[in-house]
Amino acid sequence: MVVRDPELRAAVAGIYSEVYLGSYRESAGYLGRVEAKDPDTQQKTARSADALERALHEVGTIVIACLDGLRLDGTPALASASMLGGVLPATWSFMLAARARGLGTAWTTMHLAREREVAEILGIPFDTVQQVCLTPLAYTVGEKFSPAKRPAPDEVIHWDRWDTGKLAAPPVTGIALPSSS
Repeated sequence: MVVRDPELRAAVAGIYSEVYLGSYRESAGYLGRVEAKDPDTQQKTARSADALERALHEVGTIVIACLDGLRLDGTPALASASMLGGVLPATWSFMLAARARGLGTAWTTMHLAREREVAEILGIPFDTVQQVCLTPLAYTVGEKFSPAKRPAPDEVIHWDRWDTGKLAAPPVTGIALPSSS
């Protein structure tokens, strides 16, 4: 779904900000609080997330990727992964294509904490359409981009069996928000 209407964008951005500031920003799961191998990069990412909250209402286009035809609430992992396997790569490809054309995007799911309200604002049939993620679409400020820092493949790939000796991600806590569904 592509949202260009200024009033609709403002309403969606308002919900995003309320969730971000009202629940996420002060939670243990906030990017600026979680342990990281590279604290400087982690703080830069947190500042970027904070900037999105402040600027989302100014973006000319918001794109919301949706799964049409069913909801996955309570669906077993097999079915969820299979159904999302079409939407998620398509959205990522869209974002890469936008970047190739000088447009910036940012994958976020913050609005899903109040998905039903966003559905009502945009006329999305909540019972049969699952929102998956939201991305702003806009020309960027500045053109200095660099690849994200990633761990070396040997640090994260498990061969044949799970290797408990590998560096594990810290437990994720504090980001589960009550659904309005």
